[in-house]
Formats: sequence, structure tokens, C-alpha cells
Amino acid sequence: MSTTSETPAPVTAAPAGAPVDPAPADTPSPPPPGDTDGAGGATGMPRARGARFLLLLSVFVCAACGLVYELALVALGGYLIGNTVLQTSIVLSVMVFAMGVGSLAAKPLQRRAIEAFAIVEGVLALVGGLSVLLLYAAFAWLNIYTVAVVVIAFVIGVLIGAEIPLLMTMLQWIRRQDAGRAVADMFAVDYIGALIGGLSFPLLLLPLFGQIKGALVVGGVNAVAGIAVVLWIFRARVRPLVRAALVTGMVGVLVVLAGAFALADRFEVTARQQLYRDPIAHAERTDYQEIVVTRAPGLLGVEDLRLFLNGDLQFSSVDEYRYHEALVHPALAGERSSVLIIGGGDALALREVLRYPDVESVTLVDLDPAMTDLARDWDPLVELNGDALADERVTVVNDDAFSWLREARGPYDVVITDLPDPQDIATAKLYSVEFYTLIGRVLDPDGRLVVQSGSPYFAPRTFWSIEAGVREAGFGTTPYQVDVPSFGNWGYVLAAPGDRAPEPELAPPAERPGLRFLDEAVLEAATVFPVDRRDPGVRASTLMHPVVLEYRNREWRQN
Repeated sequence: MSTTSETPAPVTAAPAGAPVDPAPADTPSPPPPGDTDGAGGATGMPRARGARFLLLLSVFVCAACGLVYELALVALGGYLIGNTVLQTSIVLSVMVFAMGVGSLAAKPLQRRAIEAFAIVEGVLALVGGLSVLLLYAAFAWLNIYTVAVVVIAFVIGVLIGAEIPLLMTMLQWIRRQDAGRAVADMFAVDYIGALIGGLSFPLLLLPLFGQIKGALVVGGVNAVAGIAVVLWIFRARVRPLVRAALVTGMVGVLVVLAGAFALADRFEVTARQQLYRDPIAHAERTDYQEIVVTRAPGLLGVEDLRLFLNGDLQFSSVDEYRYHEALVHPALAGERSSVLIIGGGDALALREVLRYPDVESVTLVDLDPAMTDLARDWDPLVELNGDALADERVTVVNDDAFSWLREARGPYDVVITDLPDPQDIATAKLYSVEFYTLIGRVLDPDGRLVVQSGSPYFAPRTFWSIEAGVREAGFGTTPYQVDVPSFGNWGYVLAAPGDRAPEPELAPPAERPGLRFLDEAVLEAATVFPVDRRDPGVRASTLMHPVVLEYRNREWRQN
């Protein structure tokens, strides 16, 4: 049950301006069919105190389950699609609207509130429990995720919206009280349940069960709390055949959810493989992202190892050297005794830095310890990165780069940012003016910064927005581009403190140890942008206005 906008059906309240009823404020609502005194005993109504406690407990559990469904849809959209703000807006707006629809739809059901509530909870437990699984299937096989999430969010919202009017009716059957007091009791318990559900989702369900199984577990809890508890409270008010049918339906829901739980791991593996061309060699869902590595024969029998984070390609082993040589070596064409790498948890940029014996220390800051552990311990990736993380010159920090920079102490001669493209607010902040300003605080006055900046061809406004953000933070910049076959045309921004180098020179170091792609001629050509891919005059991205996210989502959606 969500806490955003449930509105109880107006069981006893009068509209504003209506004549005042002379009856006392605590005039009871009408008893259910067949009840003559509403006090229990011969009429079959339960004793008030214990029944009221159990019914409010059911409200508490249902509220927690409803909020978990809501959060699960938001989190899944962020994982699969990115653009968390848009996904959150879609889910919340659709669900709140649907809750209003459900509240109105429940009005004619109030005279059969017990049976209606049991049916609503059975359907809600089934749809909510299977929601993540169904949406993942829609994403992997049908490519209709947005349509599917709107439909599922609407159905769940309607069912959640129907809960409160039905529960309110049953609560007033148990204990005669005016609508205002009943609303206060109901919403107080509802909000507390939502609090517990909201905290349990990230702190308990995701770590223990993951997205798919977590939703299934909550569906099972929802079915028991919403059906079994209510049928127990009002067992004398429901005909035996009806009660047996509802209990059978609940058992059926639990069997379906349990079967889905048993098959969830196999389903996830199959669905995930559907998203990737090559066989998956490694896959894991961490607290921060989904890490997938595929492995297949490439051209001329050369193995192609590909890393994907949240479905986006990070490198192909066939040509990653082009990307990493272009990223790292121009920034090292000067003093380089101390180097800071932000991102780059695969340690491939680190491999390039460690080619220089005069590099004395390297600090690598990457948010996800699972990524750096994989780069340190998984043999295929260790072979590719040259076991770079075992070098004694390297210090690994697993932390949010923005937060870490606020407390970091420099100076560093070189800063390399090798971060995923800005897909959501969390990554967009790492392409903001404020972020580059923090880097400026730890960069030596004679140092250099290089930023991977996306594709000037496929996303030119994104590329030039990043370059504008670096300039606005006080750096002189030299944008450049190279071709990486797996990515296409790809761009970078080389920067230095503005007073020293308005346009830092783009050249490889004199030594050039073991380079296979980069030389002076390649870098000279890299600074030339065709007319249709030059700076169109876009804005820099900031924390309060992350325009880089808007540019990126619009441009890649068009390609």
C-alpha cells in the first residue's frame, strides 16, 4: 500500500456546506448485511479489541508491501533504462492516478468488503509479486518496457487504491467510530508500514534476494496478510463455501509465486543472455550496477572479451587499446609522478599508466568494489589488464568519487576520469562544473586532466557540454577524437589550469612505451572536427541543472 494519495471512500463524512446531522459525532456506520447489533456474538462479528489490532496489523503489512512494489518498479527502470528521474516520474504519476481510480472503483464493493478485499489482495499479491519478472521479460524479449511498466503500475495502483475504502469499512464494522477517527487510525498505521517497507527494500530485500526474488517474497507476504488475516477476523461472517474458495485462491497465488521463486535464477540467466550477442562468461548484480562480461571468438580467431555495465558496452578486448591509449598517454606527456584515476575499475587505463617507470603512485577511485575485485581476481580480466592492481604503486579506493574529492588531498600531476556516460542523476553529477572544480583543487598547478567525453558523432551536444563544463570550471581545454571500432567515433577533453595553458598541447610522451595505435600524426588529426560536429554552443552541466543528461538521453535515443 502506498502512502502518496490514498483517499478513503466517504462512508459517513458529509460534503462541505451540507446540513449538520443532529446525530452524535460517533454515530456508527451501517452494519454489514445480516448483522443486527454489530457487537459480535450471535451476529458473527468479532470481538472489537483483538480484531481491530489484527486488522490494523494487516493494514501495516499491506502498506509495506505496496511501497515495496512501487520502489521495485522505480529501481528496475533505473537499472534497465537509466534516466532514473523519468522512470520515477512515470511510475509515481501513473500509480497515484490509478490509486484514485481504484478508490472510486471500490465504492460499490463496500457492502461485500470482506470478500472484495480478499480478492483485491490476491490479485495484488500476484501482479505485484510477478511485476519485476514480467517487466524484465518485456524488456529482454519484447522490447516494450515502457508500455509494460505503465500497464503494471496502473494495475498495481488501482488495487492499492481499492484497499483503503474496503479496510475503512471493515474497521468501522469492528468498532463504531466516526470517520475522522477511523481515517486517523488507518493512515497512521499505513504510513508506519510504508516507512518499514521503504527501508526494508534497500536494506533487506535487495541484499538478500535481489530484484526478482524480493518482489516474489513480498507478494507471498501480501497474500497471507491480506487474505488469511482478514478471513480469520471475519470467519463467522463469510459463508463456508466462499471462505474455502478464497483460501484456495490464496494457496494458488502462493503456489505460483513459489514456483516463480524456484525458477527465478534460471529465468534471469536466460533473459540476460537474450540481451547479449555473445555467451555470458560472468554476470553479477551488485549494490550499484549489473556487471556482465561476454566472451566469444572475434576476428581471425582472436577472443573478444566485452564488459557491459547496466547493459552499456565499456570495452571490447579486440580494440580497447585504441580507447585507452588515446585516453591516457596525452595526459602523461609531462610530469607524472602521482596520478589519480577516477573510474576505470577494469584497470585497463591503469595498465597504460603503469607502463611508465617514473610513475611513483597511482590512486584509483571506483565506486563498486565488485568491479575492482573482478579486475584483480578474475583471470581473463587480469590477463587483459596485465595484473595492474597487484602493482605496489597502486592504491584502490572504493568510494563515490564526488564525495571522495571533497575530502581528498593533492596535488596530483595527472587526473584521468574514465567514467560511464551520464545516464542518470548519479552519473550526471560526475560531468558537472562542480565536479571539475573539485578536481581542480587536487590537481597540481602544472598538472593535466583528461576526461572521456562520449561520441562527438553520435552525441555531439553531450560531448561539447562536457567540454564546456571543464572550461567553466577554470581549465583550458583541447578536445579531440579517435575511432574505436567497437564504439565508433569517440571523444576526449584534455585540460590544464587555464592561466597556464589556455589550449594544452596534444602530443604523446616522448617515450611511448609499447603503443600500438597512438603517435603524433594520429593526435594531430584528432583535433580536427568536421563542420557538422563542431561546438553548437551548448550549455555546461551543473548539479542543479544536469543538461548533459538531457542531451545524452535525447541524442542516443535518436540513434
